[in-house]
Amino acid sequence: MDDASGLVEWREWGEEAFAEARERERPILLSLVAHWCAECREMDERTYGDPSLAAHVDDSFVPIRVDVDERPRVRDRYNVGGFPSTVFLTPRGEVLTGATYLGPEGFRSAVESVRRLWNDRGEDAGRVPRALGAGDPPRGEVGPEIEAHALAAIREHFDAENAGWGAGAKFPLSRTVEFALTREPEQATATLDAVAAALLDEYDGGVHRYAATPSWGEVATEKLLDTNAGVLRAFSNGYLVTGEQRFREHAERIVAYLTTTLWTGDAFAASQAPDAAYYRGTATDRESGETPPVDRSVYAGANALAVDALLAYAATTDDERAKRYARRALSHLLDELVDDGVVLHSEGGEGGLLEDQAQLLGATVAAGSVLGDREALGIGIEVADWTVETLFQDGSFVDGRPVGPGLLDRPLRPIDTTVEVADALCDLAVLAGDDRYREVAREAIGAFAGASDRLGAELAGYGAVGARLCADPLVIRIEEVGSDLHRAALRMADHEKVVVPDPGVEGALVERGEERLGPVGTPRELEGRVSRLLR
Repeated sequence: MDDASGLVEWREWGEEAFAEARERERPILLSLVAHWCAECREMDERTYGDPSLAAHVDDSFVPIRVDVDERPRVRDRYNVGGFPSTVFLTPRGEVLTGATYLGPEGFRSAVESVRRLWNDRGEDAGRVPRALGAGDPPRGEVGPEIEAHALAAIREHFDAENAGWGAGAKFPLSRTVEFALTREPEQATATLDAVAAALLDEYDGGVHRYAATPSWGEVATEKLLDTNAGVLRAFSNGYLVTGEQRFREHAERIVAYLTTTLWTGDAFAASQAPDAAYYRGTATDRESGETPPVDRSVYAGANALAVDALLAYAATTDDERAKRYARRALSHLLDELVDDGVVLHSEGGEGGLLEDQAQLLGATVAAGSVLGDREALGIGIEVADWTVETLFQDGSFVDGRPVGPGLLDRPLRPIDTTVEVADALCDLAVLAGDDRYREVAREAIGAFAGASDRLGAELAGYGAVGARLCADPLVIRIEEVGSDLHRAALRMADHEKVVVPDPGVEGALVERGEERLGPVGTPRELEGRVSRLLR
């Protein structure tokens, strides 16, 4: 964070700080923070701003500060349940202990406890988080039981009284909503309505990050780009599947927010800070108040999610503004943050992170389908090929190249990002006419199939991709991009169909497996052919 960070002399994450810890034989205090995190600022003021505590830190530890948006691989290895994460490490980067927010007294107690632990056991007290120390993922067969387990999970954990899933804090869970749209539509629409009522900002647009109570109360008022992108896509697909006008209107509020408040001129800003008092105010209060600041950092993955979501909205509404901003942001990403298939997390940031590769691939396949952008799709193929060649190891994806200080040299195999890359590869296999991408997706999903009965509702997207791999895709081939047939094709069926601009067909052609219907020349005829294949 670039504002007040207390009195501690923070080091940058890197080999130099770890070398200092080894040389001085001191443990490391790792502080994981974010621009949008209110409790991070509070801990800086109350805890790290206390002169005596800051002196304790500087005397006893090598303190390192990391912005979690800038360094996702550090975040994913050391997050202890939220931000701030306050993590004590050995000089090798193994974990001694950790907590989230600590006030002055709690921090003082933690420091003393770590001192005793370090004096008694030293490096031997360190441990490697379970996700990094585990062996092979729980591999299994990719079959219909994956979808069945996900369906059972959303049915079991749906909150019938308040909507959403789970008995604690409520997050939008956009991929879970999309899974439910065609399987448990009442759950999906009730949850979209709850998200709109609790998290959608009717005045300034955009959605807040989550609600702290099961009844969608105590809203955390920060607005993150990736959250807004996910909810925009969910509302757009809700409108596509149900035709309910309110979902289109909610989506429009997010499009307006993205293209004004978060627009940097080239792409989309990372987040807007929380301010509960500001968001409680009326429209008049807000006009005279100070707008919460925006972190204008541009991150590849979150921007790619926004491009994909804007194109999903454009596909269902033919909205030209959404297309225009999607094109501009994607052009910036492809020109500035992609090189020979490697996606940079940000300008000057780390390259080749699985989440950036997956999300950029998703944006390029959406551009190929909705905009007919062959150049973007070609770059997407390069991104997919690099990702498979470099990050697909022993039958599953790792989150990045295993290099760097601390535990960055240990592979992490994230199931949520695997879902994203496998979903995009399923689309790419059709758009590029290359089934090997689908086979990689199948193997990657299979890496976790042995645990599919233990996954919660928040990972229902895993069930969606598993289902896609168990059935032939519905493919609509369209001769002319932007034609009435193309627009109609984008609005037909659900969000898992693949629309392929193909000048080699006449009019439109519908395919599923060995069945091919067409060609047809009107939207009405196309609708009839699609209906026949969906019976």
